[in-house]
This record gives sequence, structure tokens and C-alpha cells, in this order.
Amino acid sequence: MSTPSSAPLQFERHGAIATLRFARPEALNAINVPMAQALLSAARQLAADPTVRAVVLCGAGKGFMAGGDLATLRADPVQGAADLLGPLNEVLQVFATMNAPLIAQVHGVAAGAGLSLMLQADFVIAAEGTRFNLAYINLGTSCDVGASWALPRLVGLRKALEIALLGDTLTSADAERLGLVNRVVPVDQLDAEVQKLAERLAKGPTLAYGAMKRLMRESFERNLGAQLAAETTAFAGCAATQDMKDGIEAFFAKQPATFHGR
Repeated sequence: MSTPSSAPLQFERHGAIATLRFARPEALNAINVPMAQALLSAARQLAADPTVRAVVLCGAGKGFMAGGDLATLRADPVQGAADLLGPLNEVLQVFATMNAPLIAQVHGVAAGAGLSLMLQADFVIAAEGTRFNLAYINLGTSCDVGASWALPRLVGLRKALEIALLGDTLTSADAERLGLVNRVVPVDQLDAEVQKLAERLAKGPTLAYGAMKRLMRESFERNLGAQLAAETTAFAGCAATQDMKDGIEAFFAKQPATFHGR
């Protein structure tokens, strides 16, 4: 399954793995309204499909994404921002709650909205030499696309303020050290490393992945008692799945479990 080559977002499906590729390489994949709307449509489709068990988000050409398309904002910044952020904010909600893990495959540059989107992924693998910049402050604006939510949770408030207020470019080594990415690999190994991770996740207990994702993300908003209650509810839900039954049987059989995502 794939989308037309002229579409601003390429959607590919290989088995249980879906790939969403930003496809405006002539603009370093700067996201405009059509791309944002296409991303929302694809995200909803993937989240509703139980046979999708891992999702890869990447960019065509020389970079992951250079940020928002400034041409969208130039004529009427207020309306342009509303048109762009409406669908993007919904995308974040879908990605955060869907069962399938989301892997960001990052190379070249991740700036502005591109960095913000990257921060929402469950896993990030970046190529050596990738540059990262929150960039908003350099345009005289505050951040969007969930950056103010994700960044302090990943690096702490003090470092998040430094990254956001100074607008300096971070290297791939900086990003790995700060925990913005899971790991950095040579450019020529990026595709293979992401594929290896996606294949591993696509063989896992997808419903349990979703429960674990939601527990981790929502833990920042709950006290201990509420989190324990949420864990109990999630565990009970997993206990009703075939995957957990298979996992327990595999444990007693002293062999690896085979999960089917149900």
C-alpha cells in the first residue's frame, strides 16, 4: 500500500509496519496545511487498524523536517497558525494514544515543528550529523506542536528553558547526551537500524505497548494513588488479551512468546 508520489505525505505499508514519510524535499519538508491534514488522516487510519503494529515517521530528501512552512504564516500569521495547528494538535493526540509504537527516523535537520513532532515519538533514532533546533524564538514566537509539554519531561525544566530561549543548534551528540534521541547511528546504517527496531516491535504485544505508553505519558499528571489505580486497570485489560495468555504459557514452556497483537 502506498500513496501517489506527488502527495505531500507518503504512506507505505509493509506487513505490520507502516511508514509515514514527509515528502516536500524541495522545502526540507517544511509542513504546510495539506501535509498536516494528510498526516492527521493517516494517523487516524493507522490508529484504527489493529494490524498495524509499528509506525515509522521519516522525511524524504536531505532532512527530517525544517519546521512549519513560513509561507503559510506570512500573509496572515493568526489564521495560518490556526489552519496548521488544528490538525497537528489532533495528530499528537492520536500518536500518544495509539497502541502501535511510533519511531522517528531522523536525519539532516529537525527544527521547529519538525523537532516538536520528533519529541512526541516513542523512539527516536538519528543519523550522525543531524542538527536539532527548536528555532521558534529565532522567529519571535513561542513553541507549538507539543514542544513545551515534551521537552521539560525529557530534559528537565532548566535545560528545556535553555534550549527554548536561546534557540541554539544542537548536534546529534548533544541530542543523544540529553536524551532527545535514543541513539545515533552512522548515516548509512540509519535505514537498517530503524527497520530492525520496527520489526522487533511489530512482533510484540501491541495492546500492552499501548497500555504502557499511556501509563508512562499520563504518569506526570497523576499522584501515586491515581497512578496505581490506572496501572491496575491497564493490567486487567492486558490480562484479558490473547497475548498475555500466550506470554504466560510461553513462560511455563520455557520458550519465547509469539505475540499476535490481540
